[in-house]
Amino acid sequence: MAYRILLVEDDQNFGDVLRSYLEMHEYDVTLATDGEEGLKAFKKGEYDLCITDVMMPKKDGFSLARDIREENTEMPIIFLTAKTLKEDVLEGFKIGADDYITKPFNSEELLYRVMAVLKRTQKAPDPKEEIKEFEIASYHFNYPLRILTYNGGAEKTKEKLSPKEAHLLRMFCMNKNNVLPRSEALKKIWGEDNYFTARSMDVFVTKLRKYLAEDSDIEIVNIHGNGFRLLVKSEVED
Repeated sequence: MAYRILLVEDDQNFGDVLRSYLEMHEYDVTLATDGEEGLKAFKKGEYDLCITDVMMPKKDGFSLARDIREENTEMPIIFLTAKTLKEDVLEGFKIGADDYITKPFNSEELLYRVMAVLKRTQKAPDPKEEIKEFEIASYHFNYPLRILTYNGGAEKTKEKLSPKEAHLLRMFCMNKNNVLPRSEALKKIWGEDNYFTARSMDVFVTKLRKYLAEDSDIEIVNIHGNGFRLLVKSEVED
């Protein structure tokens, strides 16, 4: 999966050039052209790195970085600036910048700085992310093939899931008997958390309930105001 970068640059032409260059090197880039737009984009999506200009209208890069830090204290941030004043550089690092690049700069330099920051800041993968097949009571779920098999009847029955159905069921399986926050699923599968994506998720949950209906030991419970819980009753103590 490509690393996701939020690029916030008020010079549209320069931002387009940087985005195209990073996309050429297999990065998934979202471009925002001012600090307020950048903050909205950050809250809607999931990113591995933020690159932000310092001098911007509506909200400057330092203010944006502080807001991002309130949302996610570990988000890597690279500042772009035309200023070389020591005070500005120090201010950036006080906020928690992972790197600081002074304009003008070579695109290749930015690329290597991005690679270095990501290598330094990325956590070890969650072992659960490596699991490809799951047992759900009488069902077997093969995530790579997107096949859900029911083994509880006289004959095995199989259901071929859509990509989103498979991704959502996998997230339920990884959180089996625990709450899967709605916002987490929406951001990872739909890319953003809003009214329309939430309604879409409800439709997919209804479909998964239908696919799992053969086994009464399984229930997808709506946890009001939070998310959903894939419950296997026999595995949970009364």
